Amino acid sequence: MRTDDDSLLQSLYEGMFEAPLWRGFLNKLLAKTGADTVKLLFQPSDEERIIELSAGDAAVLDETMLPEGGRRIGDSIAFRAMRPNRVYAENELLDLSDTKQRDVFSNAEKFKQLRAIRVTEPGGLDLWLLCSGGRNIGSATSALLTALAPHLQIALRSHAALERERFRSTITGQAFDRLKMGWLSLDAGCHIIDATDNLDQLFQWGSVLRRGRYDRLVPASPSIDRALTSLVKSFAVNRDARPQAFNLSKDPWVEMLVTPHQSLTFAGSRMPVAIVYISGDRRSQADRCDQLVDLFGLLPSEARLAWMLAHTTSISEAADALGLTVETARNYSKKIYAKTGARGHAELVRIILTSVLAIS
Repeated sequence: MRTDDDSLLQSLYEGMFEAPLWRGFLNKLLAKTGADTVKLLFQPSDEERIIELSAGDAAVLDETMLPEGGRRIGDSIAFRAMRPNRVYAENELLDLSDTKQRDVFSNAEKFKQLRAIRVTEPGGLDLWLLCSGGRNIGSATSALLTALAPHLQIALRSHAALERERFRSTITGQAFDRLKMGWLSLDAGCHIIDATDNLDQLFQWGSVLRRGRYDRLVPASPSIDRALTSLVKSFAVNRDARPQAFNLSKDPWVEMLVTPHQSLTFAGSRMPVAIVYISGDRRSQADRCDQLVDLFGLLPSEARLAWMLAHTTSISEAADALGLTVETARNYSKKIYAKTGARGHAELVRIILTSVLAIS
């Protein structure tokens, strides 16, 4: 029995994208070997959880292999002791001195032939593949499992890498959500290629950005739209060009940073030339000032100045923005510092921007 069946290998490599995993591969292997049962188990070395996948009569196989109940095949000392890439027969795995195992085994005629192989990957993930099915299982199945071993190892390594990337992607997405940030990639025509999951939410912040026709990124400001189009075109010919920041809205605050995409490798039909990072506040300045009143007991006039101080470089600049005299602003600021516990402008910025307002 050979592995020159392209459909079997194809189903093995495609199986990591299926739900449940490797369903097509197990069914094809079941048909190819003539087995009654095919089972695949894998488990990280530092976890107790074992993922079990099967085709055929897996319940009977569990009863035969583990008559005591409650345990799993991967918990068996014999299975843990299997050398990687070597095929084992039933007499090497079952403890026939155990009365229960011997009795169940002797009564389960179709499981008197069993072949199993174990493969590992560098990250510590173990995989076992078992075929069982009476007289149909023998040297041909052993040869097939031996030939499959390197392919199983590649598939296992790829699956482990995908799971690690999925985990990292999930954590990164959560971090972007907490920081009120997101990103998207653009081709030379400013068409969106890929983006974080919260992209539509980002577009709702003040309606300063939208997804236009043919997925083109369209800023609400015509001048910013022209500048963005020109900038992205320049990135297409010069990947070392300087990134540029744009303020899209002051209330609520929304800004974006457009950078050239440096990498020349990309898994997709279109190559991105720019990455756009979007950061902003989903709430208006008035909402934030109301929250400062609740949080620190500020008067509304003090809250407006406190919020402005958190977004300007000096008290005179904040006073000018609010139409206050510098002297009035200084008097307000003393009360703000006392109520917030800040010992100066810099600490006030830190207190406000790291308070619960940052995640509200």
